[in-house]
Amino acid sequence: MIPYGRQDITQDDIDTVVDVLRSDYLTQGPKVPEFEKSIQDYCGVAHALAVNSATSALHVACLALNLGPGDEVWTSPITFVASANCARHCGANVEFVDIDPRTYNLSTEALEDKLKDRKNSGGTLPSIVIPVHFGGQSCDMVAIRALSDEFGFRIIEDASHAIGGRYRDKTIGSCRYSDITVFSFHPVKIVTTAEGGVATTENAALAQKMALLRNNGVTRDPALMTRPADGQWYYEQLVLGYNYRMTDIQAALGCSQMQRLDEKVSIRHQIANRYDAELAALPLVLPFREDFSYSAFHLYVVLLEEALASNRRAVFESLRERGIGVNVHYIPVHTQPYFRRLGFQTGDYPYAEDYYARALSIPLFPTLTREQQDEVIAALTSALS
Repeated sequence: MIPYGRQDITQDDIDTVVDVLRSDYLTQGPKVPEFEKSIQDYCGVAHALAVNSATSALHVACLALNLGPGDEVWTSPITFVASANCARHCGANVEFVDIDPRTYNLSTEALEDKLKDRKNSGGTLPSIVIPVHFGGQSCDMVAIRALSDEFGFRIIEDASHAIGGRYRDKTIGSCRYSDITVFSFHPVKIVTTAEGGVATTENAALAQKMALLRNNGVTRDPALMTRPADGQWYYEQLVLGYNYRMTDIQAALGCSQMQRLDEKVSIRHQIANRYDAELAALPLVLPFREDFSYSAFHLYVVLLEEALASNRRAVFESLRERGIGVNVHYIPVHTQPYFRRLGFQTGDYPYAEDYYARALSIPLFPTLTREQQDEVIAALTSALS
Protein backbone atom coordinates (compact mmCIF):
# COMPACT_ATOMS: atom_id res chain seq x y z
CA MET A 1 0.00 0.00 0.00
CA ILE A 2 1.27 3.46 -0.95
CA PRO A 3 -0.02 5.68 1.88
CA TYR A 4 -1.17 9.27 1.42
CA GLY A 5 1.60 10.35 3.81
CA ARG A 6 4.61 8.75 5.45
CA GLN A 7 7.33 9.82 7.87
CA ASP A 8 10.86 10.19 6.51
CA ILE A 9 13.32 8.86 9.11
CA THR A 10 17.05 8.79 8.33
CA GLN A 11 19.98 7.22 10.10
CA ASP A 12 20.95 10.66 11.41
CA ASP A 13 17.49 10.92 13.00
CA ILE A 14 17.93 7.53 14.63
CA ASP A 15 21.45 8.30 15.86
CA THR A 16 20.28 11.60 17.39
CA VAL A 17 17.48 9.87 19.32
CA VAL A 18 19.80 7.07 20.46
CA ASP A 19 22.23 9.68 21.80
CA VAL A 20 19.44 11.02 24.01
CA LEU A 21 18.51 7.52 25.17
CA ARG A 22 22.09 7.10 26.33
CA SER A 23 22.21 10.52 28.01
CA ASP A 24 21.18 11.66 31.48
CA TYR A 25 17.92 13.23 30.22
CA LEU A 26 14.96 11.56 28.58
CA THR A 27 12.24 14.09 29.35
CA GLN A 28 13.19 17.64 30.35
CA GLY A 29 16.76 18.16 29.22
CA PRO A 30 18.71 20.29 26.75
CA LYS A 31 17.08 19.02 23.55
CA VAL A 32 13.69 20.69 24.09
CA PRO A 33 15.14 24.23 24.22
CA GLU A 34 17.43 23.32 21.30
CA PHE A 35 14.41 22.29 19.24
CA GLU A 36 12.55 25.43 20.25
CA LYS A 37 15.52 27.52 19.18
CA SER A 38 15.57 25.80 15.77
CA ILE A 39 11.91 26.79 15.25
CA GLN A 40 12.57 30.36 16.44
CA ASP A 41 15.48 30.76 14.07
CA TYR A 42 13.69 29.21 11.10
CA CYS A 43 10.52 31.25 11.54
CA GLY A 44 12.24 34.46 12.63
CA VAL A 45 10.07 34.65 15.74
CA ALA A 46 10.90 35.64 19.30
CA HIS A 47 9.40 32.66 21.17
CA ALA A 48 8.65 29.00 20.45
CA LEU A 49 7.06 26.70 23.07
CA ALA A 50 7.24 22.95 22.46
CA VAL A 51 4.40 20.75 23.69
CA ASN A 52 3.25 17.15 23.29
CA SER A 53 0.80 17.79 20.41
CA ALA A 54 -0.63 20.54 18.25
CA THR A 55 -3.94 19.95 20.06
CA SER A 56 -2.22 20.90 23.32
CA ALA A 57 -0.66 23.92 21.63
CA LEU A 58 -4.08 25.13 20.47
CA HIS A 59 -5.47 24.65 23.98
CA VAL A 60 -2.75 26.61 25.78
CA ALA A 61 -2.86 29.27 23.05
CA CYS A 62 -6.58 29.82 23.72
CA LEU A 63 -6.03 29.90 27.48
CA ALA A 64 -3.14 32.34 27.12
CA LEU A 65 -5.51 34.66 25.24
CA ASN A 66 -7.95 34.41 28.19
CA LEU A 67 -10.62 32.51 26.30
CA GLY A 68 -13.45 31.32 28.53
CA PRO A 69 -17.18 30.75 28.94
CA GLY A 70 -19.32 33.20 26.99
CA ASP A 71 -16.60 33.78 24.39
CA GLU A 72 -16.67 32.55 20.81
CA VAL A 73 -14.01 31.09 18.52
CA TRP A 74 -14.56 31.10 14.76
CA THR A 75 -12.69 28.67 12.55
CA SER A 76 -12.93 26.66 9.34
CA PRO A 77 -15.19 23.60 9.05
CA ILE A 78 -12.57 21.90 6.84
CA THR A 79 -9.97 20.98 9.41
CA PHE A 80 -9.26 18.33 12.02
CA VAL A 81 -11.64 18.57 14.97
CA ALA A 82 -8.89 19.90 17.28
CA SER A 83 -9.15 23.36 15.68
CA ALA A 84 -12.65 23.65 17.16
CA ASN A 85 -12.26 21.44 20.23
CA CYS A 86 -9.68 23.79 21.75
CA ALA A 87 -12.43 26.37 22.24
CA ARG A 88 -14.79 23.87 23.83
CA HIS A 89 -12.05 22.79 26.27
CA CYS A 90 -12.00 26.41 27.46
CA GLY A 91 -15.78 26.50 27.90
CA ALA A 92 -16.19 28.78 24.87
CA ASN A 93 -18.59 28.45 21.95
CA VAL A 94 -17.59 27.64 18.38
CA GLU A 95 -18.79 29.08 15.11
CA PHE A 96 -17.55 28.21 11.65
CA VAL A 97 -16.84 30.31 8.57
CA ASP A 98 -17.30 28.69 5.17
CA ILE A 99 -14.30 27.99 2.96
CA ASP A 100 -13.03 29.63 -0.20
CA PRO A 101 -14.02 27.12 -2.93
CA ARG A 102 -10.68 27.62 -4.71
CA THR A 103 -8.19 27.26 -1.85
CA TYR A 104 -10.31 25.35 0.73
CA ASN A 105 -9.03 27.82 3.32
CA LEU A 106 -11.32 29.95 5.47
CA SER A 107 -12.97 32.51 3.19
CA THR A 108 -12.04 36.07 4.10
CA GLU A 109 -15.13 37.32 2.27
CA ALA A 110 -17.39 35.02 4.29
CA LEU A 111 -15.58 36.05 7.46
CA GLU A 112 -16.12 39.75 6.74
CA ASP A 113 -19.79 39.21 5.92
CA LYS A 114 -20.37 37.20 9.10
CA LEU A 115 -18.60 39.78 11.26
CA LYS A 116 -20.66 42.62 9.80
CA ASP A 117 -23.90 40.69 10.24
CA ARG A 118 -23.09 39.94 13.87
CA LYS A 119 -22.12 43.51 14.63
CA ASN A 120 -25.20 44.95 12.95
CA SER A 121 -27.51 42.52 14.74
CA GLY A 122 -25.89 43.07 18.13
CA GLY A 123 -24.75 39.45 18.29
CA THR A 124 -21.58 37.99 19.79
CA LEU A 125 -18.37 38.75 17.93
CA PRO A 126 -15.49 36.27 18.12
CA SER A 127 -12.82 36.61 20.76
CA ILE A 128 -10.47 34.50 18.62
CA VAL A 129 -10.42 33.51 14.95
CA ILE A 130 -8.40 30.40 14.04
CA PRO A 131 -7.57 30.38 10.31
CA VAL A 132 -6.33 26.96 9.21
CA HIS A 133 -3.62 26.83 6.55
CA PHE A 134 -5.14 23.87 4.77
CA GLY A 135 -2.76 21.51 3.00
CA GLY A 136 0.14 23.83 3.77
CA GLN A 137 -1.07 26.95 1.93
CA SER A 138 -1.50 30.08 4.02
CA CYS A 139 -4.80 31.84 4.42
CA ASP A 140 -4.85 35.50 3.39
CA MET A 141 -3.46 36.78 6.68
CA VAL A 142 -3.25 40.45 5.65
CA ALA A 143 -7.00 40.48 5.07
CA ILE A 144 -7.70 38.57 8.28
CA ARG A 145 -5.44 40.87 10.29
CA ALA A 146 -7.25 43.91 8.88
CA LEU A 147 -10.56 42.42 10.05
CA SER A 148 -8.98 41.71 13.44
CA ASP A 149 -8.04 45.36 13.79
CA GLU A 150 -11.56 46.42 12.82
CA PHE A 151 -13.57 43.94 14.89
CA GLY A 152 -11.24 43.32 17.82
CA PHE A 153 -10.58 39.58 17.74
CA ARG A 154 -7.27 37.80 18.36
CA ILE A 155 -5.71 35.41 15.83
CA ILE A 156 -4.26 31.92 16.27
CA GLU A 157 -2.89 30.51 13.01
CA ASP A 158 -3.42 26.76 12.85
CA ALA A 159 -0.37 25.98 10.73
CA SER A 160 -0.37 22.26 11.54
CA HIS A 161 0.08 21.57 7.81
CA ALA A 162 2.33 24.48 7.00
CA ILE A 163 5.81 24.44 8.54
CA GLY A 164 8.24 25.32 5.76
CA GLY A 165 5.65 27.39 3.93
CA ARG A 166 5.70 31.14 3.36
CA TYR A 167 3.17 33.94 3.15
CA ARG A 168 4.20 37.01 1.17
CA ASP A 169 7.69 37.83 2.44
CA LYS A 170 7.37 36.01 5.78
CA THR A 171 7.93 32.44 6.90
CA ILE A 172 4.76 30.89 8.31
CA GLY A 173 5.22 30.96 12.08
CA SER A 174 6.68 34.46 12.23
CA CYS A 175 3.40 35.74 13.75
CA ARG A 176 3.66 38.87 11.63
CA TYR A 177 -0.13 38.89 11.27
CA SER A 178 -1.24 36.87 14.30
CA ASP A 179 -0.88 36.52 18.05
CA ILE A 180 0.15 32.86 18.04
CA THR A 181 0.94 30.22 15.41
CA VAL A 182 0.64 26.48 16.03
CA PHE A 183 2.55 23.68 14.28
CA SER A 184 2.03 19.90 14.36
CA PHE A 185 4.76 17.25 14.26
CA HIS A 186 2.62 14.12 13.89
CA PRO A 187 4.34 11.38 11.82
CA VAL A 188 2.52 12.23 8.58
CA LYS A 189 3.43 15.91 8.86
CA ILE A 190 6.39 17.55 7.11
CA VAL A 191 8.58 17.43 10.23
CA THR A 192 7.89 14.83 12.90
CA THR A 193 8.71 14.39 16.57
CA ALA A 194 6.52 11.23 16.64
CA GLU A 195 3.88 13.31 18.43
CA GLY A 196 4.33 16.94 19.27
CA GLY A 197 3.53 20.55 18.59
CA VAL A 198 4.92 24.06 18.94
CA ALA A 199 3.31 27.43 19.55
CA THR A 200 5.20 30.50 18.33
CA THR A 201 4.60 34.10 19.31
CA GLU A 202 6.24 37.52 19.31
CA ASN A 203 4.56 38.38 22.61
CA ALA A 204 6.68 37.66 25.71
CA ALA A 205 3.68 37.70 28.05
CA LEU A 206 1.83 35.13 25.94
CA ALA A 207 4.95 32.95 25.80
CA GLN A 208 5.25 33.10 29.59
CA LYS A 209 1.60 32.09 30.04
CA MET A 210 1.91 29.17 27.64
CA ALA A 211 5.12 28.00 29.30
CA LEU A 212 3.32 27.88 32.66
CA LEU A 213 0.23 26.16 31.27
CA ARG A 214 2.20 23.36 29.57
CA ASN A 215 4.03 22.60 32.85
CA ASN A 216 1.19 22.10 35.33
CA GLY A 217 1.21 25.82 36.10
CA VAL A 218 4.53 25.35 37.91
CA THR A 219 7.56 27.65 37.81
CA ARG A 220 11.04 27.73 39.30
CA ASP A 221 11.65 31.28 38.09
CA PRO A 222 12.28 33.52 41.14
CA ALA A 223 10.95 36.53 39.21
CA LEU A 224 7.51 34.90 39.01
CA MET A 225 7.29 33.52 42.55
CA THR A 226 5.08 35.02 45.25
CA ARG A 227 7.76 34.81 47.95
CA PRO A 228 11.48 34.06 48.35
CA ALA A 229 12.44 30.44 47.62
CA ASP A 230 13.02 28.03 50.50
CA GLY A 231 16.02 26.62 48.61
CA GLN A 232 17.16 25.35 45.22
CA TRP A 233 14.45 22.68 45.29
CA TYR A 234 11.64 25.22 45.59
CA TYR A 235 8.90 25.71 43.01
CA GLU A 236 5.45 27.28 42.96
CA GLN A 237 2.24 26.46 41.14
CA LEU A 238 0.85 29.78 39.96
CA VAL A 239 -2.07 28.64 37.77
CA LEU A 240 -3.99 25.47 36.99
CA GLY A 241 -1.98 23.97 34.16
CA TYR A 242 -1.46 20.73 32.28
CA ASN A 243 1.28 18.20 31.65
CA TYR A 244 1.68 19.10 27.99
CA ARG A 245 5.48 18.98 27.88
CA MET A 246 7.52 17.57 25.02
CA THR A 247 10.27 15.08 25.89
CA ASP A 248 13.94 15.29 24.97
CA ILE A 249 13.52 12.11 22.94
CA GLN A 250 10.90 13.79 20.75
CA ALA A 251 12.80 17.06 20.58
CA ALA A 252 15.98 15.30 19.46
CA LEU A 253 14.12 13.81 16.51
CA GLY A 254 12.70 17.25 15.74
CA CYS A 255 16.14 18.88 15.80
CA SER A 256 17.42 16.39 13.29
CA GLN A 257 14.34 16.67 11.07
CA MET A 258 14.48 20.47 11.00
CA GLN A 259 17.85 20.31 9.25
CA ARG A 260 16.09 18.88 6.16
CA LEU A 261 12.92 20.97 6.25
CA ASP A 262 13.54 23.08 3.13
CA GLU A 263 14.68 20.00 1.21
CA LYS A 264 11.51 18.12 2.21
CA VAL A 265 9.25 20.96 1.10
CA SER A 266 11.14 21.35 -2.19
CA ILE A 267 10.65 17.65 -2.96
CA ARG A 268 6.95 17.95 -2.14
CA HIS A 269 6.71 20.75 -4.70
CA GLN A 270 8.44 18.62 -7.33
CA ILE A 271 5.95 15.81 -6.75
CA ALA A 272 3.02 18.24 -6.78
CA ASN A 273 4.24 19.83 -10.02
CA ARG A 274 4.34 16.42 -11.68
CA TYR A 275 0.83 15.65 -10.49
CA ASP A 276 -0.29 19.00 -11.90
CA ALA A 277 1.07 18.05 -15.31
CA GLU A 278 0.04 14.39 -15.42
CA LEU A 279 -3.49 14.81 -14.01
CA ALA A 280 -4.45 17.93 -15.97
CA ALA A 281 -6.53 16.02 -18.54
CA LEU A 282 -8.56 14.08 -15.96
CA PRO A 283 -12.01 15.21 -14.73
CA LEU A 284 -10.50 16.65 -11.56
CA VAL A 285 -10.02 20.01 -9.89
CA LEU A 286 -6.34 20.26 -8.96
CA PRO A 287 -4.94 22.31 -6.05
CA PHE A 288 -5.07 26.05 -6.61
CA ARG A 289 -1.96 28.00 -5.61
CA GLU A 290 -2.20 31.58 -4.43
CA ASP A 291 0.42 33.99 -5.80
CA PHE A 292 1.10 35.31 -2.29
CA SER A 293 1.72 31.89 -0.76
CA TYR A 294 4.42 29.24 -0.99
CA SER A 295 2.65 26.09 0.20
CA ALA A 296 4.37 23.50 2.36
CA PHE A 297 2.29 20.92 0.43
CA HIS A 298 1.42 18.67 3.35
CA LEU A 299 -1.52 17.39 1.27
CA TYR A 300 -2.31 17.09 -2.41
CA VAL A 301 -6.11 17.12 -2.61
CA VAL A 302 -7.99 16.57 -5.85
CA LEU A 303 -11.72 17.18 -6.29
CA LEU A 304 -13.83 15.11 -8.63
CA GLU A 305 -15.73 17.24 -11.08
CA GLU A 306 -19.30 17.90 -9.93
CA ALA A 307 -20.83 15.38 -12.33
CA LEU A 308 -18.72 12.62 -10.75
CA ALA A 309 -19.35 13.49 -7.11
CA SER A 310 -21.72 10.57 -6.62
CA ASN A 311 -18.90 8.22 -7.69
CA ARG A 312 -16.40 9.41 -5.06
CA ARG A 313 -16.80 6.33 -2.85
CA ALA A 314 -16.35 3.99 -5.83
CA VAL A 315 -13.23 5.86 -6.93
CA PHE A 316 -11.87 5.75 -3.36
CA GLU A 317 -12.47 2.00 -3.07
CA SER A 318 -11.00 1.31 -6.51
CA LEU A 319 -7.80 3.12 -5.55
CA ARG A 320 -7.56 1.31 -2.22
CA GLU A 321 -8.02 -2.04 -3.97
CA ARG A 322 -5.06 -1.18 -6.19
CA GLY A 323 -2.87 -0.40 -3.19
CA ILE A 324 -3.18 3.39 -3.29
CA GLY A 325 -3.77 4.66 0.26
CA VAL A 326 -5.97 7.63 -0.59
CA ASN A 327 -7.79 9.42 2.20
CA VAL A 328 -10.27 12.25 2.71
CA HIS A 329 -9.29 15.44 4.56
CA TYR A 330 -11.64 16.38 6.17
CA ILE A 331 -15.19 15.55 7.15
CA PRO A 332 -16.68 19.00 7.88
CA VAL A 333 -16.45 19.51 11.63
CA HIS A 334 -19.96 20.93 11.95
CA THR A 335 -21.42 17.63 10.68
CA GLN A 336 -19.82 15.57 13.45
CA PRO A 337 -22.33 14.16 15.99
CA TYR A 338 -20.88 16.22 18.86
CA PHE A 339 -21.31 19.48 16.96
CA ARG A 340 -24.74 18.50 15.65
CA ARG A 341 -25.81 18.25 19.28
CA LEU A 342 -24.70 21.88 19.63
CA GLY A 343 -27.16 22.89 16.90
CA PHE A 344 -25.16 22.70 13.67
CA GLN A 345 -26.86 21.15 10.64
CA THR A 346 -26.10 19.90 7.17
CA GLY A 347 -26.44 22.86 4.83
CA ASP A 348 -24.89 25.40 7.20
CA TYR A 349 -21.66 25.71 5.20
CA PRO A 350 -22.37 24.69 1.58
CA TYR A 351 -18.89 25.19 0.13
CA ALA A 352 -17.35 23.01 2.84
CA GLU A 353 -19.96 20.33 2.25
CA ASP A 354 -19.50 20.40 -1.53
CA TYR A 355 -15.75 20.12 -1.03
CA TYR A 356 -16.18 17.10 1.25
CA ALA A 357 -18.43 15.31 -1.26
CA ARG A 358 -15.73 15.45 -3.95
CA ALA A 359 -12.33 15.43 -2.20
CA LEU A 360 -9.58 12.83 -2.27
CA SER A 361 -6.09 13.17 -0.78
CA ILE A 362 -3.62 11.27 -2.95
CA PRO A 363 -0.12 10.17 -1.88
CA LEU A 364 2.43 12.94 -1.33
CA PHE A 365 5.54 12.51 0.82
CA PRO A 366 9.27 13.11 0.21
CA THR A 367 10.24 9.44 -0.24
CA LEU A 368 7.49 8.80 -2.83
CA THR A 369 9.38 7.41 -5.83
CA ARG A 370 8.68 8.25 -9.45
CA GLU A 371 7.55 4.66 -9.98
CA GLN A 372 5.11 4.91 -7.07
CA GLN A 373 3.79 8.18 -8.39
CA ASP A 374 3.29 6.49 -11.78
CA GLU A 375 1.20 3.84 -9.98
CA VAL A 376 -0.94 6.53 -8.35
CA ILE A 377 -1.49 8.33 -11.66
CA ALA A 378 -2.35 5.10 -13.50
CA ALA A 379 -4.74 3.92 -10.80
CA LEU A 380 -6.49 7.29 -10.65
CA THR A 381 -6.79 7.43 -14.43
CA SER A 382 -8.28 3.94 -14.48
CA ALA A 383 -10.70 4.63 -11.63
CA LEU A 384 -12.01 7.76 -13.35
CA SER A 385 -12.47 6.09 -16.71
